[in-house]
Amino acid sequence: MANETIIRGRLLAFLREPRGVDDKASYLYEEDGALLVRAGKITARGDYVSVSRKAGEGAAVIDHRPHLLLPGFIDAHVHYPQMQVIASYGAELLEWLNEYTFPEEARFRDAQHGRRISRLFLDELIRHGTTTAAVYCSVHKSSAEAFFAEAHERDMLMIAGKVMMDRNAPDGVTDTPQSGYDDTKALIEEWHGKGRQNYAITPRFAITSSPEQMEMAEALVREFPDCHMQTHLSENHDEIAFTQELYPWSKDYTEIYDHYGLLGKKSLFGHCIHLSEREADALSESGSVAVFCPTSNLFLGSGLFDYQRYRKRDKPLRIASATDVGGGTNYSMLRTMDEGYKVVALNGEKLNPLASFWQITRGNAEALSIGDRVGSLEIGGDADIVVLNSSATPAMRLRMERTGTLTEELFLLQTLGDDRAAVEVYVAGRAAKSALGEE
Repeated sequence: MANETIIRGRLLAFLREPRGVDDKASYLYEEDGALLVRAGKITARGDYVSVSRKAGEGAAVIDHRPHLLLPGFIDAHVHYPQMQVIASYGAELLEWLNEYTFPEEARFRDAQHGRRISRLFLDELIRHGTTTAAVYCSVHKSSAEAFFAEAHERDMLMIAGKVMMDRNAPDGVTDTPQSGYDDTKALIEEWHGKGRQNYAITPRFAITSSPEQMEMAEALVREFPDCHMQTHLSENHDEIAFTQELYPWSKDYTEIYDHYGLLGKKSLFGHCIHLSEREADALSESGSVAVFCPTSNLFLGSGLFDYQRYRKRDKPLRIASATDVGGGTNYSMLRTMDEGYKVVALNGEKLNPLASFWQITRGNAEALSIGDRVGSLEIGGDADIVVLNSSATPAMRLRMERTGTLTEELFLLQTLGDDRAAVEVYVAGRAAKSALGEE
């Protein structure tokens, strides 16, 4: 690869959240656009002619026209150890965890298994155009070590952590309050801030963490305020009822996390389907993030996340979106927003395609507090890029014949697109999808 590379195509990046389907001021679009990349960073962007003038002599040009260049997709909540239980039949959340997830995650006590699945998981993200994710590892320290090592080798920006869980799960997938604390602290010291790696303190959820372990999670959040915190909240009615039984003093599920100091601007709460107004206020006031996982919520029959209500209330929620996997049904953020569109429609609203693509790029980056680095193709940002072909399949190609606007094209990609639409993916300026050797 040359010292400088010009990546040419139809450039699209969002400046802020779109207010409607005609909000052209919310994004930057160049029909013949380009990005100048040097040492993994974007050093210029705009129309091709002006960008090429800023390049040094001998800069390589990679021409992706007529395809779209967007920021690499960001997945805000995903379980890498669940790859081999995706598409498991017939259970709701708690049964699904006990029947499929926990036995599968027990296999990660084998470090070699963790290394293999880490490699395949990151391959799958790249294949679908995702360059950054907030990832749950298993309870085993070695599963997080394997994941971080693989992500670091690929120079991918990742947020991840080993789950902490010391009760209501089989022996093969539990730790103790002290070992959960010790393992997490050691992982933070080894991996947080190493290259592009970021640590998320990860108590799985209140059901599988005792009060003693929640206190340890609180201590870690105080000791390492620069780290993220991720957990689950209000996904399923039986889960909520069981949680209230375990913490009878609490007003509601959210108060448990609040009591242990786990709400905050870098706190990510997966699902958040059945929140009361009080709970939504608490999340909003603390700046916490509610993570929308539509494919998982539909697949497990958990409920409908009220995306538009949460955004439009007097105290709006910060929202991210995610695949979840393996409770979800695929690794694609395009498929995720297709299902998200349907969930929002069932709640009597619409999610416009500009907002969908803002959400899985800049919106998720800002929700994860990494918007200064990824999600917008800003000059000085990391060169994580997805190249999208809106005619990737015969059905898409036929539909494109009748597509007249950028908004219509984006909705086509969201509705019919999958991994085939992501023709190339750049991670820190390096072509990553073609490097998989399968395209």
